[in-house]
Amino acid sequence: MTTAPHSSAYPGSNLHSVGRNTSAKRINRTIILWLTVGLLGFCLFPWYMLEDGFWSFEWLDGYPYDTDYAPALFLLLQQEKLWLAPILLFLLLPVLVLGKDKNHPWFGKILILAGGLGLGWLLLQGFSIGIRGWSFDAAQSLFGDLGDRQFGLGYGAMMTAAALLFTVTTGFASRGMINGDVFVVGVIGFILALVGMFILFPVLNMLSSALQDNDGGYSVSVFLSKFFDDKIWGLHCLSGARSCGVAWNSLALAIIVGAATTLLGLVFALIATRSGLRRAHLLRPLTVLPIITPPFVIGLAIILLFGLSGTVTGFVADLFGLQPTRWVYGMPGILIAQMLSFTPIAFLVLIGVVEGVSPSMEEAAQTLRADRWQTFKTVSLPLMRPGLANAFLLGFIESMADFGNPLVLGGNFDVLSTEIFFAIVGAQNDQGKAAVLAIVLLIFTLSAFYAQRRWLGKKSYITRTGKGDGGVSAELPRRILWPCYTLVAIWGTFTLVVYGMIVYGGFVEVWGLNHTLTFKHYITAFGLSFGENGILWRGSAWDSFWTTLKIAATAAPLTAAVGLVTAYVLVRQNFSGKNAFEFGTMLSFAIPGTVIGVAYILAFNVPPFELTGTGVILVLSFIFRNMPVGIRAGIASMSQLDKSLDEASLTLGANTWRTFRQVILPLMRPAVLAALVFSFVRAMTAISAVIFLVSAEYNMATSYIIGRVENNDYGIAIAYCTTLIVVMLTAVALMQILVGKVDLKRQEPQPA
Repeated sequence: MTTAPHSSAYPGSNLHSVGRNTSAKRINRTIILWLTVGLLGFCLFPWYMLEDGFWSFEWLDGYPYDTDYAPALFLLLQQEKLWLAPILLFLLLPVLVLGKDKNHPWFGKILILAGGLGLGWLLLQGFSIGIRGWSFDAAQSLFGDLGDRQFGLGYGAMMTAAALLFTVTTGFASRGMINGDVFVVGVIGFILALVGMFILFPVLNMLSSALQDNDGGYSVSVFLSKFFDDKIWGLHCLSGARSCGVAWNSLALAIIVGAATTLLGLVFALIATRSGLRRAHLLRPLTVLPIITPPFVIGLAIILLFGLSGTVTGFVADLFGLQPTRWVYGMPGILIAQMLSFTPIAFLVLIGVVEGVSPSMEEAAQTLRADRWQTFKTVSLPLMRPGLANAFLLGFIESMADFGNPLVLGGNFDVLSTEIFFAIVGAQNDQGKAAVLAIVLLIFTLSAFYAQRRWLGKKSYITRTGKGDGGVSAELPRRILWPCYTLVAIWGTFTLVVYGMIVYGGFVEVWGLNHTLTFKHYITAFGLSFGENGILWRGSAWDSFWTTLKIAATAAPLTAAVGLVTAYVLVRQNFSGKNAFEFGTMLSFAIPGTVIGVAYILAFNVPPFELTGTGVILVLSFIFRNMPVGIRAGIASMSQLDKSLDEASLTLGANTWRTFRQVILPLMRPAVLAALVFSFVRAMTAISAVIFLVSAEYNMATSYIIGRVENNDYGIAIAYCTTLIVVMLTAVALMQILVGKVDLKRQEPQPA
């Protein structure tokens, strides 16, 4: 009898060693990759920020010996910036473990030690040396006068820092963190670094002023006196004496707006997907219209309709013999404007969730003799709870952080965002008060975040398992269908009227006074002519238009990528500190743009991060201001994807990165589209943070429009807004075509 070879007799005996070798090879390849990136940054790329920008390539004239443009290695060879030398040592330290087994007791420790010490030293020397030498008196007295200054860290330092960061994450992965998954641990470390640098650092830098008195010292009593100010928490409105505090005003408004926008978003999503209405797809651009317009323009249109001399106000007053009032200024006007502005956010989140409810589950309920109403109430609606919760949370936070609408329509109804703005730029110039108001706003946001998680609980909302679905979505019951039709008709008509007024205002001499039709506003803003050298962009708005388009096109895919990868980690991975991690990613969205703008100026105006006045700071502010929408849309969509999809892919030998890219991401196309659309249009129409961050070289469209409004050039401002609407509708349509849609239905076999 012949005995089979050992490996054949026991085919699974070597699987563990094969998997271990594969994992070791991946980790070693990762180490080599980041070692190469770090050495390229240290040896070849300019270490410090370049005055004319990296992509101008003017720095190549003095490269690599000019100390302003030189890489760190050439600075050391010229006996300059000797404090950079330890970074090279830490960068090369991982060479000691190359080729070794990851289970070696020193393998992970050396990677963590090298990356951690290198990153720590890089930040320490960055913060210790400022524009005039040492930043701290202790260093000045210990080492003497430095006689040199430091510029902001550039591409070389950024590449080196990234290499050191991922060396640390690779070390943790090699020690078994999150099942030793290099990709997942790297993503968590990367997101933590981004959140720490571009959210926590500037915000904490700003909020620390809440504890400062007028002399710059820290005092808890000063903070408490500002925090419990009667103007923040007063309840005088209950007795009719005067208005309530700004905290209660903001909270009441945010709750109403969150509930109303979620309801309207759900109604539009149901009509678009479940009504069987012909041309229902035309509702999509109608709901997206308000989000692609600067908020104060909607406010101006509402004033023109419902103001003291508004068209509707005058018509109603003449019809019923009433005295016109200023009712629109205050909570009613802000509520209408915010509902117009933020309903599209709820729609973009809910459309993917409504489409994601499995038709087979609804058919199963009807097979068990449930009617349409019972099926909708007990099957469809409960499965939409993640989308409803996320839509409400976004509406609540957006209302809290909104600045443009309360500024135009607020009247005597004060809210937190406008109070923060006037505390910063007003005559009082009280950064401490602004910081205290921002803390109050964060308390409300955290409470809404906690309430949302409690409402969702730990229930499962999975409806997609990767199998084809041959079912047909259940139609809406009549008791829901007809109220939805009514709401869609009323709100759609109102939206069209508001935007009709906006478009009309761009073609008249003086909006509201002289309605003679003219093209002069468009010619002034976007005039062009043809000369010997080609097209001459003669209009005054072209510079800001091209700058805005370039920055928005850069920020949108980056925002979507960071948001969706973060959502994947939050939904699919469990790790300590996960709740704090999730809240940290939402932090920038909860704070008004005015605070973000001022915080970025204070944090990034001096070394080691000298970004003020560049296009980079605008891109960064848009990424981390709008990233939470991509996260919430991704979480809502991914909650419906069964984890067995991931497990099947991993079982077949794919790593986590490939599984996310080829399996999960294609099934999240509604969330991808929502993230791209929202981040692009918000970058095109952002106001509050942009006011503080624009420069002469990088002037944005909204900054230009505000300047025209301040000069009473309403025609040019509205003409510019109308042009932006057309451009962004075109961009949204292109994104829809490029991203595509998810189709899980079984395909009919083609005839031979």
